Parts: sequence; structure tokens; C-alpha cells
Amino acid sequence: MPRAIIAITSYSAPFFPDGKTTGLFLVEALEPYRIFKEAGFDVDFASETGTFGIDDNSTQPDFLNGQDLEDYNNKSSDVSIALANIKKASDITTPEEYDIFYASAGHGCLFDYPKADNLHRIAATIYAKGGVVAAVCHGPAIFDNLNDLTTGKPIIQGKTITGFTDVGETILQVDQIMKDLKLETIRETAEKLGAIYKEPEGPFVDFSLIDGKVVTGVNPQSAKSTAENAIKALKA
Repeated sequence: MPRAIIAITSYSAPFFPDGKTTGLFLVEALEPYRIFKEAGFDVDFASETGTFGIDDNSTQPDFLNGQDLEDYNNKSSDVSIALANIKKASDITTPEEYDIFYASAGHGCLFDYPKADNLHRIAATIYAKGGVVAAVCHGPAIFDNLNDLTTGKPIIQGKTITGFTDVGETILQVDQIMKDLKLETIRETAEKLGAIYKEPEGPFVDFSLIDGKVVTGVNPQSAKSTAENAIKALKA
């Protein structure tokens, strides 16, 4: 059975102008979980600390609805049980057993993903064996300090990726907050690491990219297509 691991940010604290908390943006974990399970994958969740909190905005009906809402509210559902049993990244000692690493998001990951040594270890090992590293929305923050084990260079160097747009940050009124906290946008991270950043015509349309074994998506609306493309990239 193929295996996928979905990374979740451990960071959760007030962040938005209205005082709402950031953390895991729910659909960016729930949708890939469902896609991977339907494709026959065994799926685990992991964060750097083995803990996580929820982004307040991600529970709004515009985002959390339908099957995702039903599964999240049902504490006996497979995904709820998996979330309740989230793994601490340092406890995963055989990352080579996984085929896909999928970085879910929420602004929280801008704080901890660049320093998440054990999540980096897992992703780098999967990539080295020919597996896929995927990331959605702010998830590409995981690429900061994520290097190819063979070359020592960033795994996205020279690759085309996407991720949440600078325009989107302005619309959410967090662009100045990010500057004050010295948090890079996904575009800034990509360009710093020598990647080519590509964005869709609008910041909230479904848009994901495949470049070899690196797969990226731009926003919560792209969580499903990013997971589907990760499976395509693995098969390729």
C-alpha cells in the first residue's frame, strides 16, 4: 500500500487584524487526506511538535462544508481519528516508507515550517527515494531549508512553483503584519531559493503545478487538485 504523510503547522496564535487565530487551515488537510485515501494510500498526519491548532477562518462555511464538514464534525470518522493521533515528526524514524509528503498550510506554517528540522528530514528522504514533495497555499514555506540530500541545494532551485500570492496577503490585510514580523511571502521564499514563482490570474482560483517530483498549489481552493497532482507526479 502506498503511503502519504500530511504535514501540519504546530504554530497557533492570534494573527489576523481582527484578533482571529491562525493555525491549520482545515480543508488543506482534510481534502488531501480524502483524495489519498480514495486512491488507496495509507495516510498519517505529522507536525514538528505533534500538536496543532485550527485557523479560525478555516471553519467558516465558505471553506468548511459538505463532506469535509461532515467528516470533521464526526469524531469517529477516519480523518478525525487520524488528526487526533497526529504524529510528532521526530518520532517518524523510517520516512523512506512514505511516497508523498504533502505540506498543508495556514499562515501558522510561515512561523514554524522554515525551522522544522524533522519535517525537512522526512520530506528530503521521501524526495531522495523518488517520492513527491507537495505543498499548498502557505505550505511552500516548507521549502525554506529543505535541501536535496544529493546536491545539498534547495529542492525547488530551478523549478517552477506556486503558492499563496502577495495580492492575497493584501486582500486579507496581513501584508503589513507579515512585514512587521519579518515573515516572507511565498513569492519571496521561492525567489530566494532560486525557484520560478508562478501565480494564477486571480488569487482564489484553483491552480496547481507539477514540476518533476515537486507539486504546489496556490490556495485552499487548490488543496484537492494539489493532492491529485501529487498522485499523478508519483505515478510519472
